[in-house]
Amino acid sequence: MTQPQEIGVTKPLEREFPKKKYDELESFINSLETTKGALIEILHKAQDIFGYLPRDVQLFVARKLGIPGAEVYGVVSFYSYFTTKPSGIHTISICMGTACFVRGADKIAEKFKEKLGIESNETTEDGLFTIKDVRCIGACGLAPVVMVDDKVYGRVKVEDVDDIINTYRRKGEAVCR
Repeated sequence: MTQPQEIGVTKPLEREFPKKKYDELESFINSLETTKGALIEILHKAQDIFGYLPRDVQLFVARKLGIPGAEVYGVVSFYSYFTTKPSGIHTISICMGTACFVRGADKIAEKFKEKLGIESNETTEDGLFTIKDVRCIGACGLAPVVMVDDKVYGRVKVEDVDDIINTYRRKGEAVCR
């Protein structure tokens, strides 16, 4: 007879991430003059360290600050900057601001989604790409704009999508070898 699977039980902290990451976050929290009003700053640091804010990291922050986990989750889920899912190696941000949208950003976004087989705020199975729709990149004169990691591509056409993806797919292959 098989054992019933426990639902809602999380892995110990050290299994998800190395202890040194938690130690780094704890050291940062301890270095603050006061933690009162510092939750967002601490969450930014946590996301920098871990890459995202899974439940275990949120609970760690809550315990360190002596606040309810629901309060931490409320902040994480409210601000779009924070993510509870791991991102791909490369983040493709497609500007959906007015200038970009009227110049076809929606068609470019659809092409990226079709080619990568994912929707916005999802990551490819190989962990190489995450697509994000963003409100404005601040390069309206280059509309439509796509940003991959920190590189801005201006006046992007649907025909450019394959080349952009392939550039980073080759980089990803080089990293994996």
